[in-house]
Amino acid sequence: MRQIAYNRYAGFEYFILEKYEAGIVLEGAEVKSLRAGNCNLRDSFCILRGGELILKNMHIPVYDKSGAFSTKDSKRDRKLLMHRAEISRLAGKMNEKGYTLLPISLYFSGSLVKAEIALCKGKKTYDKKRTIAERDKKRELDREIKRYI
Repeated sequence: MRQIAYNRYAGFEYFILEKYEAGIVLEGAEVKSLRAGNCNLRDSFCILRGGELILKNMHIPVYDKSGAFSTKDSKRDRKLLMHRAEISRLAGKMNEKGYTLLPISLYFSGSLVKAEIALCKGKKTYDKKRTIAERDKKRELDREIKRYI
């Protein structure tokens, strides 16, 4: 399992409640671009349209060696593949106020590209400040341990 991209922004801005694995529908040139490690998940999110999960705003740059048959739109909507029961369970949870569905990471599972998506709830500013304080405290503790050893 080789990781392609990770969304660090999601962990800072949201509380991650549940994680799911989903397949993703891609074109050949997009897969080659992902193999080269080109992907950005920062502004991406998932919506539910017509009983299907759609991943929006994920940026996969155009593969430079693909020629005339490649997709020119690098931020097109991409369909996520999950079981219908999982999608309906997520739809019920997404209808509650404050919950959203975000991609956390993109990785290769064998030759397939998988997306790890998470049900998230937005953090308030005081939660973000607490996260920063905890991270600084942990970093300082790690420095002290390193200095001691």
